[in-house]
Amino acid sequence: GATALAVFVFGVPLRGSLAALLLLSATFMVPALGQGLLISSVTRNQFLAAQIALFSGFLPAFMLSGFLYEIDAMPAPIRAITWAIPARYFVSSLKTVFLTGDIWAVFVPNLLAMGAIGILFFLLAKRATRKNLE
Repeated sequence: GATALAVFVFGVPLRGSLAALLLLSATFMVPALGQGLLISSVTRNQFLAAQIALFSGFLPAFMLSGFLYEIDAMPAPIRAITWAIPARYFVSSLKTVFLTGDIWAVFVPNLLAMGAIGILFFLLAKRATRKNLE
């Protein structure tokens, strides 16, 4: 949907493959799902979970991913924080797949970083869930 809108309505070139775009998108979902599981396992109600998700997921992803502001122009302490934001790797990969093409030298480190952050979230969620059940 968003890809079709970007390509056909706004004329953004898609120089990479749709398969690479789908792989990158699916891998980006791993840390997003892990974060959602972690938040749901440590909160007691839906309102609190939504607030935590907004402040720990959406806002950092929007502000610190390189989508809105260039990461190289951020102060050094903020730049360091961006390494923990999965959206940073996804935005970098999206720029590459749309504007340059399938450059796996960019994709592979980004895929590994998103996967590692996702696994960390899943492990933390597993630990939090186990504590809640005991």
